[in-house]
Parts: sequence; C-alpha cells; structure tokens
Amino acid sequence: MSPLSQRLPTVPSGGVATHSIAPITLPITGRAHDLELRLTVPVSGQDLPVIVLSHGHGPSNYISSLYGYGPLAQYWAASGFAVIQPTHLDSQTLGLRHTDVAEAPLFWRSRATDVSTILDRLEEIAAFSPVTAGRLSAECIAVAGHSMGAYTASLILGARTLDPETGEIVDLKDERVRVGVLMAAPGRGGDALSRFAAEHYPVFIGTDFSMMDTPALVVRGAADAAAHLTVAGPDWYVDPYRLAPGRKTLVTVAGGEHGLGGVAGYDAAETTDENPERMEFVRQITTAYLRTTLGTDADAWENTRNALRSSPMNGGIESRH
Repeated sequence: MSPLSQRLPTVPSGGVATHSIAPITLPITGRAHDLELRLTVPVSGQDLPVIVLSHGHGPSNYISSLYGYGPLAQYWAASGFAVIQPTHLDSQTLGLRHTDVAEAPLFWRSRATDVSTILDRLEEIAAFSPVTAGRLSAECIAVAGHSMGAYTASLILGARTLDPETGEIVDLKDERVRVGVLMAAPGRGGDALSRFAAEHYPVFIGTDFSMMDTPALVVRGAADAAAHLTVAGPDWYVDPYRLAPGRKTLVTVAGGEHGLGGVAGYDAAETTDENPERMEFVRQITTAYLRTTLGTDADAWENTRNALRSSPMNGGIESRH
C-alpha cells in the first residue's frame, strides 16, 4: 500500500463490481454519425446519480471516445454513480477531424448538444439493458470533462462563447445539470490565447465564464502550461474558477500536467505526468465532491479534503460560495 493510500479514507474502487455496456447507439437525424455511448454502473443500487463524462480532443485513437477514461469511469461507477461516456464527433475513431464537415475539428457545439441529447433520452439509454433499466436518476445529474471535454462541460454549466462563423453569442446551458467537474479546462479567450489557438480553434476567442453559475469543481495541474493554446501559462486553467460566479471549488494538483496523472487512460503515451498517486488524488477528490454536491454523502467532501491536506499531490484547495 502506498503512503498516499494510507492517508486517504477508503473509497470503493476495484473491489466493487460494476457493469459496463457498450456501444449503446442512438440514431440522431442530421448528425454525421450516430451517437455511441458507454454506460457503466455498480451492479446494485437504485436511483443512481448520473455523470455524463465528456472526453478530450487528444491524439490517441481510442482514448478520446467511449473507450477511454477508464480510470475515472470505473472508479466513479464503483462509488455509486451511473457514468455515461459519449463518443463525440471529434473522436479520432470517427475520422471527421480533418474533413470539411461543419464544426470540424473541435465540433464544439455538437459536443454540448450530445450531452443534452443524452439527458433527453436517459430513460431509453437505461432501458438498453435489463441490468440498468429503471435504475438511473433523472433528478441527480452531473457533467464532467477533461480538456476539451471540460470546455464542453463548461458550456453545459452556463459558460458562453461567440460562434466563429456568425459572431452570435451561443448559450448551451442545460438546467437539468446540478453540478460539474472541470478537469484541465481551457480558460478565457481574447489576448490569453496563443496565435495557434486563435487561428485553429477560433471558438475559444469568445469564451466567457461570467454566466457559468452552476456549482462546479475546477481541477488544474500546477505544471500545465499548454503553450500551444495560451500565453497565460498554468494560471489559464484557473479561469473557470476565477471568472465564474456562484459556488465554485478549485483544486490544484501539485506537479500535475495536462494528463493529471493519467485520468484519460492507464499507460497512455500522451500522459506526460503519469503518476498513480497523482491520479488517485484526482479520483478521490472528484468522487468526494460529487458525492456531497449530489447529496449521496454529506460528509464525503469534508472528510476527504481533511485527509488530503498533507498529501504531496495537494497543491491547494479553495472554495467560493
């Protein structure tokens, strides 16, 4: 047992059996490809809180799809949540990034629409298997994401942007979502962007967090510089906490880079900061936050935060109410 594990409270993980179903296919008129999902749940329990987990825009073939993010999805499911993972249209598995399909390469609007579509069809998704039918809560919903997935989550939580084609303000907030977890989320636009980001990802130019009032946990790596995206350095990833109103919590992961220790996948080559203890820190702090904010364990956040105070992975935890 590692020193970090000895300091942390026991949280269900590999010892709790889970059930995973994939792919679940939702035909959607007008979408360039049917929406495919993975649903992972604990084998027991009713009225399971739902987490829609949005993948990043990374270079791997399968990490950025329903096949990735096992370290988070399995852990959250073992902790009592129903985790739904969509494959967004920017996934390498679909081959649409470098085509002339509208919204390529990021498919930023489609990504947010995917999340709302999932919530529209939650009962249908649950009914795909007798193991999950009738077990998902339609009242207890969170959205989570990493990197571009966190940008997607921020739009669902109330952040706004400008459509690069029309210049119109885009509001994709979904009121059904009670809380969010933003991991390595892109920050503000304008002069904080690198020239590369402004040219290749113009939707980031208009990013505005001033209306993102849904409660959220923002997790950022202290060493996540992302020079290809921003000239602001690691502080850019603090923006969703610093610039958004309402109840927000910021967790800084000491030594963490964009991979936050490996949340996107076990042994993923693109995780430059792979570290099992760092990943465990992220898994436990996000789980505790979700348990408390979604009402399944009122003491989880306080107990876990106290246990993590002396962790070498703890680069700071602060909250604003």
